[in-house]
Amino acid sequence: MKVSIIIPSYNELKTLPEILEKIFALNLEKEVIVVDDGSDDGTSGWLEGMKNKEIPAAELKIFRHQKNMGKGAAIITGIKNATGEIIMIQDADLEYDPRQIPGFVDLLTGSDYQAVYGSRLLAGKNRIYNLFYLWGNRFLTFLINFLFGAGMTDSYTCYKFFKAGVLRDMNLVSDGFEIEAEISAKTALKKLKFAEIPVEYIPRNRQEGKKIKFKDAVKGIFKIFEIWFKGS
Repeated sequence: MKVSIIIPSYNELKTLPEILEKIFALNLEKEVIVVDDGSDDGTSGWLEGMKNKEIPAAELKIFRHQKNMGKGAAIITGIKNATGEIIMIQDADLEYDPRQIPGFVDLLTGSDYQAVYGSRLLAGKNRIYNLFYLWGNRFLTFLINFLFGAGMTDSYTCYKFFKAGVLRDMNLVSDGFEIEAEISAKTALKKLKFAEIPVEYIPRNRQEGKKIKFKDAVKGIFKIFEIWFKGS
């Protein structure tokens, strides 16, 4: 199965080249969809240069938002342009190592699962960014589990792998980080058959470029309740 790897990127030129290098080294049938979400750090020009390298056009697709619209908007752009049977999300930083991707793809293709999540909390050795972030994630995950009867451990993980059809059927609308809440709440609402497997995670800090903030957690809570009330 071909895998569409969506990389939403906003001012991540320090790490994006290494991420792409690791992804293109993977022995997978894949397309890489980089969505430059209005970066002003030179990402756009660097990506233009990538087109001149010996990378088949079918394997690298580049899209640019003229202004920063948010992670959710970038993911939605990626989904609209994905052609793979599996769609996954890879952040442009180095918190998640792309060399873990094949294990997720193998599980999703070799089973009747519709989604596979990479749980940072199932891998006990992982260090989460800080206690506030850890307990915020746990609360958002608890809320989804409580309202929808899911059994997730890490609803805000970046590593979400889906059969393409079920992800498109979600009709995602969130522009910001609350896209994570929307995807997980709709996964639970639709009773999708999903699995979680441990994933290695190396958090970065604010000085290194971490962007998610307290207000994003609040938006996530509102998004979860919105989906619960509407039932869609």
